[in-house]
Amino acid sequence: MNLSKSIASFLDHCSVERQLSDHTLQAYGYDLADFAAWIGTRRREDKVFCADGLIATEHLRAYLEHMTGRKLSASTVRRRLACLRSFFRHLEDRGAMPNPFDGWRLKLPKRKRLPRTLSRDETTRLLKSTRAPGAARHAAPDAPSLCTEIRLMIATGIRIGELCKIASSDVASDGAAIRIHGKGSRDRVVYVTDARLRTELRKLAGQRQRMLGSDGPLFVNRNGTKLRPHSFRTKLRTFAGQAGVRRRVTPHMLRHTAATLLIENGVDIRIVQRLLGHSSIATTEIYTHVSDEALRSTLERANILGGLAR
Repeated sequence: MNLSKSIASFLDHCSVERQLSDHTLQAYGYDLADFAAWIGTRRREDKVFCADGLIATEHLRAYLEHMTGRKLSASTVRRRLACLRSFFRHLEDRGAMPNPFDGWRLKLPKRKRLPRTLSRDETTRLLKSTRAPGAARHAAPDAPSLCTEIRLMIATGIRIGELCKIASSDVASDGAAIRIHGKGSRDRVVYVTDARLRTELRKLAGQRQRMLGSDGPLFVNRNGTKLRPHSFRTKLRTFAGQAGVRRRVTPHMLRHTAATLLIENGVDIRIVQRLLGHSSIATTEIYTHVSDEALRSTLERANILGGLAR
């Protein structure tokens, strides 16, 4: 088996047939390159190792030990093994080789990390700055305000990649709904309830259709081309600092913040699941554990010790 050609074929399959995001493809490519480099080293050092060109369960176990010895984080190890599992399943489906994961009952500890969110004060600071006169805008005079993008992400919890993919034709004529092209080719609709944001989106979509056509991007960079995630991250970090938010703010923090605020305000978790585009409700459930603000305010109202003292 030619591993390099198999990896290229798999990545092409993920791009064309599965239509995975550029970010996922990049991560897959990096993980598979690491595995291929390790296999290549072992083959040179040990002629018997994988001599027939096929990869067996014992090789995967050895690679796991290798990653553990490098002190990679548990999340990185899990991601790489998940990538390899998908890769070898693809090869098996093509009849290239047996799946080395078959019969291997691998159980790795799964650490649940609490998502990093903005506090209510930080969120308020950010939103107030988006409404301030002369708030930060893109350099091009006809480009949309960064403020609109920030408010849209906080209002809907969409991912940065999804924000960049929005075309002007995806916005409803009244700006109240947007079709989102999510991960794994799963489209969904998010709704905009803020009247000002609806108006901005409606006007912006009309502008873009006149300038770039109905399939043109809704959000663009200073050159008038489709907004890229890296460009937005940089602008967001600068804008947040100007708004007085001292922490490093990332686009995914806006998504986490949107979900947490919805949960804290009593929105049903299944509604939040649909809004965020989670395929499993188990992914959404983590937000029920991070509503610290709601927990604190509830405990303050209860005031157990104060009540006992009285």
